[in-house]
Amino acid sequence: MNYNSTRNSSVVVSAAQAIAQGISKEGGLFVPGQLPHYTYEDLRALKELDYVGRAQRILSDFLTDFTPEEIQESVEKAYAPEKFGGDNPAPLTLLQNNDKNMYLMELWHGPTCAFKDMALQLLPHLLTKSLQKTYAGKTAVILVATSGDTGKAALEGFKDVEGTKILVFYPEDGVSPMQKRQMNTQEGNNVSVCAIEGNFDDAQTGVKRIFTDPETAKLLEKHNMLFSSANSINWGRLLPQIVYYFSAYCDLMNTGEMDYEGEEINIVVPTGNFGNILAAYYAKEMGLPVHKLICASNSNNVLTDFIRTGTYDKNRNFYTTISPSMDILVSSNLERLLYHLTGRDDKKVSQWMKQLAETGKYTVDDDVKAKIQELFYSGYCDDQGTEQTIKMLYDTENYLCDTHTAVAVHVYDQYIAETDDKQTPTVIASTASPYKFAASVLEALTGEKSQRDEFSMVEELSAVSSTAIPQPIAQLKEKTQRFQQVCGISDMRKVVLEMLHIQ
Repeated sequence: MNYNSTRNSSVVVSAAQAIAQGISKEGGLFVPGQLPHYTYEDLRALKELDYVGRAQRILSDFLTDFTPEEIQESVEKAYAPEKFGGDNPAPLTLLQNNDKNMYLMELWHGPTCAFKDMALQLLPHLLTKSLQKTYAGKTAVILVATSGDTGKAALEGFKDVEGTKILVFYPEDGVSPMQKRQMNTQEGNNVSVCAIEGNFDDAQTGVKRIFTDPETAKLLEKHNMLFSSANSINWGRLLPQIVYYFSAYCDLMNTGEMDYEGEEINIVVPTGNFGNILAAYYAKEMGLPVHKLICASNSNNVLTDFIRTGTYDKNRNFYTTISPSMDILVSSNLERLLYHLTGRDDKKVSQWMKQLAETGKYTVDDDVKAKIQELFYSGYCDDQGTEQTIKMLYDTENYLCDTHTAVAVHVYDQYIAETDDKQTPTVIASTASPYKFAASVLEALTGEKSQRDEFSMVEELSAVSSTAIPQPIAQLKEKTQRFQQVCGISDMRKVVLEMLHIQ
């Protein structure tokens, strides 16, 4: 299995090279040269395995330059029961008190209480092995832009990993207080964190600019370093996410919910950067029986408009919402989807990305638009709808969800209203613990805005909802804040060099 760049199909690299490098030199993203196909018999075999076994099977089809032993070691360490509270790191919860066939896939039982753990507990193992195969002796500098959850999950995953340094940028006013505290108290000798004066798109653009700057690359080369990424632009981030969609289907087969060959599910994903739902698209293309991919946005509804109109236009108001991990106007992973739907037309994709960079918008061809609309349903939910959904789920199901999962449930309700498709079993990606957004969830339940500090609100939420505070959140209260630096967008490169102690 080799990988190509979305902006230059003549670039051909191994899986190890794609993971180690993170992004192609001309700015394109790496995609697999072809996708493996899974039959119903393959699914029947997968359902007999536990999560670790399913992950090994799927990863082996994409990481053909890794030995079976390397994959097994990586997966077993990543998904150890003590890290995720059991043998299944992505359990399903059936919501019963409604007339819909709806399951929440809880992806937040890992060490940072967010779905990013599902990939970022595995990526360090894949990356260090990739470096040994391709850049032996070099230090990987993991550069991350985050809208909240990726930063902490990456910091935790790469903490004190030999041969790596990790630098995280986040928008100063664009993450929840709990997300900020998680990052600023991060332990580890190889980690650094800096806030920026701007939003996530500014952070992401700045990181990409540093990544592709030849002068910076020369400086790193001089010090025996190279950049890599823990954002979902790195194939090593996306690949592990494919696994949990297959695993959810297998779990439904084991319960008897999926009882005949080809029976389809819907998948609902709250997304801003389009990575998590792109993994679901790959699963569908690999043979997972999926009826509709439902893309859920918050008020920053650039993806909703794109899927419905075929025009991607980031020239719009940016909203700071109570679902901050989705406060994004430039969805990087959409580039991968466009590459596949254009028949791997790198010139067309490059032109659209150039238009986006220069004008902030582009419009896809009618045939690509038609393919997108056949695959995806899109909708969005504002903060008021998010709060109402949190309250509704708690009142009717006694289920406490976070602000991002609530967006997904709300958009799924829109889909039901438009299509009347209540029969198709539906898996909703539940992406974070409600305790990461305690202030917003508590206000949704009580109708009152609390003036208490973050940890008092966490304790109050536990008391009001009769749910337990996750251990990683409870432990934060006693941790010392290590990182408090804030920089302007234009100073990000300077900050990176200072953090690396190079000139």
